[in-house]
Amino acid sequence: MKLSFEYGHGTMDANLPEYTDVFIPGETVPDPPYLEDVYKATKESILNPIGMEPLSQLAKKGSKVTIIFPDRVKGGEQATSHRKTAIPIILDELYKAGVDKSDILLICSNGLHSKNTKQEILNILGEEIFNQFWYTKQILNHDSEDYENLVDLGTTKRGDPVLMNKYVYDSDVAILIGHTQGNPYGGYSGGYKHCSTGITHWRSIASHHVPEVMHRGDFTPVSTNSLMRTKFDEIGMHMEEKMGKKFFCCDAVLDTKSRQIAIFSGYAKEMQPLSWEVADKRTYVHWAEKKYDVMVFGMPQFFHYADGMGTNPIMMMQALSAQVIRHKRVMSDKCVIICSSICNGYFHDEKFTGYREVFDMFQKDYMNTLADMDRYGEMFATNEEYIRNYRFGNGFHPFHSFSMISCGHIAEMNTSAIYIVGAQEPGYARAMGLKTRATFEEALEDAMKKYVGPNPNILALPKTFKLSAVHLCLKDEEKGNYGIDYCHSR
Repeated sequence: MKLSFEYGHGTMDANLPEYTDVFIPGETVPDPPYLEDVYKATKESILNPIGMEPLSQLAKKGSKVTIIFPDRVKGGEQATSHRKTAIPIILDELYKAGVDKSDILLICSNGLHSKNTKQEILNILGEEIFNQFWYTKQILNHDSEDYENLVDLGTTKRGDPVLMNKYVYDSDVAILIGHTQGNPYGGYSGGYKHCSTGITHWRSIASHHVPEVMHRGDFTPVSTNSLMRTKFDEIGMHMEEKMGKKFFCCDAVLDTKSRQIAIFSGYAKEMQPLSWEVADKRTYVHWAEKKYDVMVFGMPQFFHYADGMGTNPIMMMQALSAQVIRHKRVMSDKCVIICSSICNGYFHDEKFTGYREVFDMFQKDYMNTLADMDRYGEMFATNEEYIRNYRFGNGFHPFHSFSMISCGHIAEMNTSAIYIVGAQEPGYARAMGLKTRATFEEALEDAMKKYVGPNPNILALPKTFKLSAVHLCLKDEEKGNYGIDYCHSR
């Protein structure tokens, strides 16, 4: 069986056994149907929110309003994307309620991601909204290091620090535009995950994007019952308690191509579970008839976070682990990963702040696993040069690499071996504990000799980083009951 897998800016071919099973999101198992009339469904949802008053009652003349929208990493940029559809409807409702345009602020919830550029903001909001608000300086990126515009809300009952965007805290109405889309971090994007990661501070994020949370048995395989998801909810509800108001959420359940399957608006505590119920039908796919000994996919150079994600060694580990977190339910105990990556030494230092230094440190001082790096998180997070790059140089926040490190070790925890195929500078892969081979065929031959035997069950995942992923499950596994984490069965 000849298949092509992502590699650099192109593809690499692989000749795999004919009995190899192939899964492509949205193709092998079709997604639920997407909405025919996105505008109508979105408006109906916004006008009839779950568990709280509509915007017509929340807002009035003189109200200060913040509209918080996700960065370019999620949600699509097509003309009918959720952001481009929902925000104009929300603005119309606010104007009808008497809110002045000058009292509305749009905030990109980039969190510790790099601040979105002018062109990126234009792409995700569309020309109409962009032109109305950009030139009057009413579109901002969240700045996790702008202490004049952060407010310290103390800690949750669990003791997790909560620092949030002051513009949002001070507003009379705070609106979260989100996406209910499968995510290895806590099951789904959107809801309280949106505010607890997108408009907070690195210390808040360091309460959940760390080994003691991510290396627990309830984190892999992915679910919405993990400690991480609980912390998201606790932080979001703590914000609401201290603000004295609920977030008005408007979340879209998205398909493989970021088209809207359903829209849910209202109070996150009540709305989240309902949106997950619908999203489950697309995200947790009960397809596999057996567990797999070999999982094969390819890694492009540019995806998800930024150019260089598929070559920066720490980001490579995160991407490998994301597949494990999503698909652990169909992986055997001896599973091996074979993944193509150009692995050419391109760190993209301007974007991935401090990553090269973190990588270099990992090579010394008895750093046996990635998790051993965790103790240096604060040192990097408070590095003034790196902070300047985040604030003014379009780079990721320096703590971001540590949130990725916590994830990156999960692939090692749950596999017998990981092979990188086609590495141009294989030393970077080897330095992360990965094996290297020139071709898929050589890697598979070696894996069969050493780990999985002569007739392994093989799962091929073409386009795995090009399409919105699913979480694969066994076909005979009870839906809504996923073993030790029992997902979110109530």
